[in-house]
Amino acid sequence: MALQWLILSYVVAVEVVITLVLTLPYPMLLKKRVVQLVSLILQPAASIVAFAGFQLLDIYWKAEHRLSCSSEVCTATERDRYEKSIYKAQRNVVLCAAGILLYWCIYRICKYNKDLERLEATEKRFKEE
Repeated sequence: MALQWLILSYVVAVEVVITLVLTLPYPMLLKKRVVQLVSLILQPAASIVAFAGFQLLDIYWKAEHRLSCSSEVCTATERDRYEKSIYKAQRNVVLCAAGILLYWCIYRICKYNKDLERLEATEKRFKEE
């Protein structure tokens, strides 16, 4: 069970690095190449959105069907286990949301840079005429 969260945490870490690389100021030629490379990676990486979405559904289902430990019959160990599972679920929700949000940010940054490049080409073409 922990393997899926390990994979998701690595993917989120890679997304953070990609976002930082995309937002650093570079010379225009290098920036275009980086954006082209990341744009090629974006389509296969879209599966992270579905993966994180399914993980969110799994967390929701487990939260709805979790045995609650609210009675006085619960021992301290059972109460600690219940609280630990709640904290893990909250951490995993934040991880899934971060994965989806970072993917969207990377997509928008690449789209913004492509639109900017297209506008510069249009401006250059109009200046030549």
